[in-house]
Amino acid sequence: MSVEADYRNADVDYNDEGGAKLFERSRIKALADEREMVQKKTFTKWVNSHLQRVSCRIVDLYTDLRDGRMLIRLLEVLSGERLPKPTKGKMRIHCLENCDKALKFLKEKRVHLENMGSHDITDGNHRLTLGLIWTIILRFQIQDITIEDDESDEKRSAKDALLLWCQMKTAGYKNVNVRNFTNSWRDGLAFNALIHKHRPDLIEYNKLQKSQPVYNLNNAFNTAEQKLGLVKLLDTEDINIDHPDEKSIMTYVVTYYHYFSKMKTETVMGKRITNVMTSVRENDKLIKEYEKLTSDLLRWIEHTVQVLGDRTFANSLTGVQQQLLAFNFYRTVEKPPKFMEKGNLEVLLFTIQSKMRANNQKPYLPKEGKLISDINKAWEKLERSEHERELALRQELIRQEKLEQLAERFDRKAAMREVWLGDNQRLVSQDNFGYDLPAVEAAAKKHEAIETDINAYEERVLTVVAVAEELESENYHDIEKINVRKENVLRLWAYLLELLKNRRLRLDYSLEIQKIFQEMELLLDSMEETKGQLLSEDYGRHLMDVEDLLEKHALLEADVSAYGERVNMVNQQADRFVDEKGVDGTGYTPVDPMIVKERIANLEESYQELQNVGHTRKDNLKESCKLWKFFWDLADDENWIKEMEQVLSSGDIGRDLTSVNLLLNKHKALEQEMSGRQTQLEGNMKAGEDLINEGHRDGDKIKARNADIQQNWEKLTDLSQQRKNRLNEATDMYQFFADADDVDIWMLDTLRLVSSEDVGHDQASTESLIKKHKIMTTELDNYSKVIGSLHEQADQLGDQDRDSPEVQARLGTIDRRYKELKDLNQLRKQRLIDALSLFKLFNEADNVEAWIDEKEQTLQALHPGEDLESNDILLSRFGRLEKEVEINASKVAIVNQLARQLLQSEHPNSPEINQKQNHLNQRWHALRELLDARREAILTSRGIQTYHIECIETTTWIRDKMKVIAATEELGNDLAGVTALQRRLKGMESDITAIEAKLDDLKKESDKLAQEHPEEEEEIKARYNGITEAWVNLNDVLKERESALADAGDLHQFLGDLDDFQAWLTKTQTAIASEDIPNSLKEAEKSLNKHAAIKDEIDGYEDKYAQLKETGERVTEGQTDAQYVFLKQRLQALDDGWIELHQMWDNRQHLLSQALNHQMFVRDARLADIILNQQDNFLANIKQPHSLEAAEEAIKKHENFISQMDNSDEKINTVITFANKLCDENHYAADKINKKAENIDERRKANRQAAEDALDKLRDQCQLQAFLEEAEELDQWITEKMVIAQEETYDEARNLHSKWQKHQAFEKELVENRERLDKLREHGDQLVQEKPEMKETVEEQLQDLEQKWQDLEDTTKSKGKKLFEANSQALFSQGCDDLDNWITDLETQVGHDDTLNDLVTVQNLLKKTTDA
Repeated sequence: MSVEADYRNADVDYNDEGGAKLFERSRIKALADEREMVQKKTFTKWVNSHLQRVSCRIVDLYTDLRDGRMLIRLLEVLSGERLPKPTKGKMRIHCLENCDKALKFLKEKRVHLENMGSHDITDGNHRLTLGLIWTIILRFQIQDITIEDDESDEKRSAKDALLLWCQMKTAGYKNVNVRNFTNSWRDGLAFNALIHKHRPDLIEYNKLQKSQPVYNLNNAFNTAEQKLGLVKLLDTEDINIDHPDEKSIMTYVVTYYHYFSKMKTETVMGKRITNVMTSVRENDKLIKEYEKLTSDLLRWIEHTVQVLGDRTFANSLTGVQQQLLAFNFYRTVEKPPKFMEKGNLEVLLFTIQSKMRANNQKPYLPKEGKLISDINKAWEKLERSEHERELALRQELIRQEKLEQLAERFDRKAAMREVWLGDNQRLVSQDNFGYDLPAVEAAAKKHEAIETDINAYEERVLTVVAVAEELESENYHDIEKINVRKENVLRLWAYLLELLKNRRLRLDYSLEIQKIFQEMELLLDSMEETKGQLLSEDYGRHLMDVEDLLEKHALLEADVSAYGERVNMVNQQADRFVDEKGVDGTGYTPVDPMIVKERIANLEESYQELQNVGHTRKDNLKESCKLWKFFWDLADDENWIKEMEQVLSSGDIGRDLTSVNLLLNKHKALEQEMSGRQTQLEGNMKAGEDLINEGHRDGDKIKARNADIQQNWEKLTDLSQQRKNRLNEATDMYQFFADADDVDIWMLDTLRLVSSEDVGHDQASTESLIKKHKIMTTELDNYSKVIGSLHEQADQLGDQDRDSPEVQARLGTIDRRYKELKDLNQLRKQRLIDALSLFKLFNEADNVEAWIDEKEQTLQALHPGEDLESNDILLSRFGRLEKEVEINASKVAIVNQLARQLLQSEHPNSPEINQKQNHLNQRWHALRELLDARREAILTSRGIQTYHIECIETTTWIRDKMKVIAATEELGNDLAGVTALQRRLKGMESDITAIEAKLDDLKKESDKLAQEHPEEEEEIKARYNGITEAWVNLNDVLKERESALADAGDLHQFLGDLDDFQAWLTKTQTAIASEDIPNSLKEAEKSLNKHAAIKDEIDGYEDKYAQLKETGERVTEGQTDAQYVFLKQRLQALDDGWIELHQMWDNRQHLLSQALNHQMFVRDARLADIILNQQDNFLANIKQPHSLEAAEEAIKKHENFISQMDNSDEKINTVITFANKLCDENHYAADKINKKAENIDERRKANRQAAEDALDKLRDQCQLQAFLEEAEELDQWITEKMVIAQEETYDEARNLHSKWQKHQAFEKELVENRERLDKLREHGDQLVQEKPEMKETVEEQLQDLEQKWQDLEDTTKSKGKKLFEANSQALFSQGCDDLDNWITDLETQVGHDDTLNDLVTVQNLLKKTTDA
């Protein structure tokens, strides 16, 4: 069957020219158009009812299905299958391809489509489009309806089956007789009957009347739409007519069929679900019972396990026996019922699972912890606890029996100890020591035997205590009685020890006083012997003799001092026994206090007498020593002065700076020696003056001796100053010549550089030489200061050196050489600059000429193409080539500029430069001329080709428009014909204007081309004349059709305005209906501005809309023709579209405002993310410091970072507040905004916490690094001291005594620095206590330091011991050597016979003898 079959009757061509035939044909055509309009509206609503599932909608059935997209969507919704993806694009080929995909899918579903192709849908063929939709409705909505006939068992067709279903459902309803899908539904009762049959609660059918069809239809349609959710496909005026459209009614009725069929299926399923739910509830009840019993049993088991696990037993034998009886009661009475309950639970679970399997349900499986296996495990745990309880009770019973036996043993031992302690207390209470030292010592030995016996008994006492403690540790129930008995034994033992201690103390006092008496007697004998030695009258005969006597007297004084210490010590010891209250205040005195006092006084008197004798002898010896010492010192000073005069009189000033510095150092050492000798000399002279003042008998000799010495000293001082001045002048002179030598060396090196002939071989090497030359110039300029300082140095020389010929000649030579260097340096600079400029010029010129060679070859190969496309390609290549020419033009300019500069500066290579410049410019001009010639030839060829193509296209365009106008001749002068003609002519206006403008352009182009190319003028003019002829014919035809259209008058004007307004309305609605949401803040603001402009445009069309409404009402008033009815519907649709336009504008305005706020939030959120990302980056890159300074710097940096975070929080809070505001306003993206705001807030909080944690870690690291730095300093100090301590230099005999003294100071330093290690240990302990995670590092450091300190102390002690031994050995050896030398010298001097002629000779000899 053809899709177009139902519409052929309307296309029958009637040849009868009679009026009746013409009216009948017009009437049939009007009815067909009316039926078509109803079907279009119904099918449009039906299509939208399905497309709304995928959020799509069509407005015009004919136009919106043209591109095939909506048709593919509709078929996907109806079939539930995926069709091929629609082709993007709006061109006709794209639309045909999409429609072809839809039709191909229908053919695959065995839908017969006769005489229909994709082009029919794309062209908007009304009848074929309606036929296609009806075919789709039949296939997917009606075809599946089948009802079997009970009599014949035959299946009816889909239409008959639907009709039969309606008859069955409406049977018995008053005034309802469904015989077809047209007139049977006009009164609306059939629709109400169908709804009442299935949902009697929605309609009161008895109140409906056949005479009110409009009410009946509206009632049924509204109820179906509002209560059943069925789309209102039909309107009342579509049904309440003479011949309702069958297809529209079937389309609507089939929606009733599908809805009520689905409702019946759901009712049957509900009953089945009820039965299943009843069974499920019973099973749930059993499950709850099982779970309750299981929970109770498990709870009892858990409680019982806890009770059985209690190990708190009664602390007596009787109590434990009662607990054992209670445990036996649990096992025999309480436990058996619970065991039965456990078995019943297993039976109940099996019953539940059996019932659920019978109902085809998944068997019940108890939750984890309530399985039968869990109950069995708990019961096994109960059994184990029960067994453990029984074992524990029996063990406790055995323990209590053992404690009773141990208590009896304690009582026996305690009684025995108490008797023994009482007997020994009486023994040690007696005192019988004797009254002399031997008797007291015998008593002491006896007491030691008693102490040994008593101390040996302590183990037995402790045995009693151990038994009591064992009873107490085992928590014996009568432990208080045991402890009282134990305390009594311990009290008796302590009292015995106290008695023993007191007796021992009294015995020690007696022994001590007897030893003091013996010491006093020995001390008196020693003092008497020393006193005899101090009473000698020998005071010495010369200085050595006196000093020897003084040394002996010092030894005796040391003995006297030792006697004093011994006297004080003995007296202090004896003073303790003087007090009558006793030594320890108890009243015990071993001897009479008066005897002790007498002996103390006698000893002190003897010692005082010894001291007086010693002071007298010492004063006499000192007086004798002073006189002999004075003469000896003056003779020594005089000899030293004479030796120094010979040294200072030398005329040697050295040969160079090194030798004169050595002489100066020797002179400084001599001055220091003179300074020290002067102090000694003044001291010696002062000693002589003191003797004179004391009235010594040799006062005149002493005075004369002082005057001679003073005169010799002043002479020596003058010689020393003269020698120093001369040496200083020599130093300055030699320093001047050394600096001059350095200057000469530097000038020779510089001369080799500035006189070099090398100027480089290319640009790079020359630039490198220029850089080096700049450095040399700077160094040469700066060296003038060095030469100036050399002149100043010469001016500061001494008088005899300043004007010497050697100095002046040396300065002149240096100045002359420096000036020559400056001149050579300037000359080399100019040569390098000239060379660099020449290299730059040649390099640039060569590069440009190479590029010109390449482009000349390219241009020689370019020729005009044979077609337009080839020439366009060539022109694009010329565009790229011109850009390259512009780039290289600047290079040519640079070459010319460099050449001019070099020529102006009279460069040595000027001829070569001039030749290079001229050659390059000639090549460049030749390239530009070739480029222009080639481009002009291609442009000429392209222009002619373009002209011919445009002429052909314009001629074809004009002929197409003539065909379109000729096709309008068959249209009539009625409303339909005028409307069609008006639309076509209106579409032609813009085309005519465009053609006319195109003709003007072609006229100008032809004249221009004919003038430029005379050889092709004839062909160019012929092309244009053909276009002009076609244009004249088009204007003639157009004028004829416009004259035919002028007869319509106002109707034509109104329809034109209506079409324009509807076109604008559709365009504006399309623009507003866009659901695109701006993706950026700029787009949102632009969209809002554009939307506001649309509002202004709508307001501007208000007057035109009112005028159209008024004119339309006037034109259609009183008209009943189908075309005027259709015009009324257009006007009504215009009203709906106008109202909908305003609503759409408001909705779009609200959406765009929210989009603007969203983009503002996105912008602010992006900034917040950037801030948070920066914070994340900073926190991720935090490195733990490895020094105190780095830790403090990191903390400071981190605190600044936290301050920046505080500032950033204000910005982030603003973003979050704005997000909350948008969410409160029900923003369309509220979920995303809220999620983003929460994410930002969470990241901010996470960063804050991470920053605080990082700061705490940094502070911890700072403390740790401070500790480690302090430890490192101590470690370094220990290492340095260890090096000193390990120096084994005690094998050398010299300076051993000073090394020993230094070592003692070193040991003292170690003791003083021990406090540093202790403080570091305290610091480390505090750090570990506060930060346990640092324990390993701190403890390792401290242990290392402790070990190193211990090693240092051990090394120091070892070295001290070795130094002490070596020093002792050295002192002994030195003493022996000195003694041997002294004896040898003494023998030599005594055996020499010198003649004594004067006093000086005698004194010198005496001095030598004394020294010996």
